[in-house]
Amino acid sequence: MTQMGQAIFQVGLDFITHFNMELIAGRSYSRDFPSDSTSALVVNEAAAKQYGYANPAEIVGKKFDQWGRSGEVIGVVKDFNFISLHRNIEPLTLPFEASASRYLSIKVKPENVGQTVAEVEQIWKKVAPHRPFLYSFLNEDFDKQYQADFRFRKIFSAFSILAILIASLGLFGLANYTAEIRTKEIGIRKVLGAEVSSIVALLSKDFIKLVLVAIVIATPLAWYVMNKWLDGFAYQVEIGWWVYPLAGIVAIVVAMATISSQAIRAAMLNPVDSLKSE
Repeated sequence: MTQMGQAIFQVGLDFITHFNMELIAGRSYSRDFPSDSTSALVVNEAAAKQYGYANPAEIVGKKFDQWGRSGEVIGVVKDFNFISLHRNIEPLTLPFEASASRYLSIKVKPENVGQTVAEVEQIWKKVAPHRPFLYSFLNEDFDKQYQADFRFRKIFSAFSILAILIASLGLFGLANYTAEIRTKEIGIRKVLGAEVSSIVALLSKDFIKLVLVAIVIATPLAWYVMNKWLDGFAYQVEIGWWVYPLAGIVAIVVAMATISSQAIRAAMLNPVDSLKSE
């Protein structure tokens, strides 16, 4: 095969079976083949495609030469995410190199994890007392890759709630001011037989128009910003079209809830008191 660059994970004999990797062509490393430790190689689908094999099975049996080690490709594992989901799955080779293994991976049951770790530590101190017992959980190691995204979510959520509260306070104040300056108009309309509902609608419609204009302006901006943010992930969800009208409906409901209290209070005033107001 032509020499090309790809990530290299030096693994132990049982690495592929231990992590339940799906073998889609060839075989894994085996104790039945002693030469596997010196002249065999397992690659992922992306590596097979990198060498021009659309069908991964076609690379099995091909010669390789890597870091002074040569032999035959014996198997292909299904692509899996070994780096952040921000990036596409890259070509990967998994040479069997027991002496280079730096980590011991152990599967444990979720029950009594603390006790299990303590027992493993005792065994470790007996086997390798000259080396410190250091451990981590694989799921926690993966989570660390996305801590920046988790922080961004928290910050974005906090500022979103703050923005909604500030906007609601602004609408509340504006609705109160509008009701005050239109007190006499409201009194006259009530004297002429206007219903409370029609007065509430009268006071609310101008605000709803402003909210609708804001939705029209914000929707394309939100679509652009969210898609630009998702571009940072190689694997991403699609934002359904229904999300934007739903957000608009929520904005209208919040605006109506904020305005209605002032509008109803103004509409319920005694028309005599309204007409006396300055």
